[in-house]
Amino acid sequence: MSKVDQFVDIMREKGLNATYQRLLIYKHLLKTKSHPTAEAIYQEVKSVYPSLSLATVYKTLETFAENNLIAKVNTLHDMARFDGDTNPHHHLVCLHCKKIVDIYDDDLNRLSLPARDGFKISGYRVQFEGICEDCNTDPAIKKAKNGKNELMTFCGKNDG
Repeated sequence: MSKVDQFVDIMREKGLNATYQRLLIYKHLLKTKSHPTAEAIYQEVKSVYPSLSLATVYKTLETFAENNLIAKVNTLHDMARFDGDTNPHHHLVCLHCKKIVDIYDDDLNRLSLPARDGFKISGYRVQFEGICEDCNTDPAIKKAKNGKNELMTFCGKNDG
């Protein structure tokens, strides 16, 4: 049974219709490792299905994420990113170009969860932040006005 067939079965089990639009969006997520935004998915799939709206893409992705059919990757940027791979994994995020890379590490999947009164922890995701190889070797990115690296982290600290 293919991954798409399994996806259709799971959708039906959850009471969701397996529409052409939903399958088109899911298939796009399966074929990419770039963790695209809703807008990027829309740009790709509208060539196949021109009447598809951006709102439908957003609603579909949110429905998939709410039903644990895909993962919503929150990289602390202004746009949500989506991941069709629901296997346990974590992410490395480039602070400059915002590229997201999957990290598969069994040790990270075995971290002990902290005990907190009144808070039931159901899971976790590890997100590493850094500068990807492409950005790290680009002289235009590395050199600021004064000749020093001045890339900012998510919390606003200089990284360089």
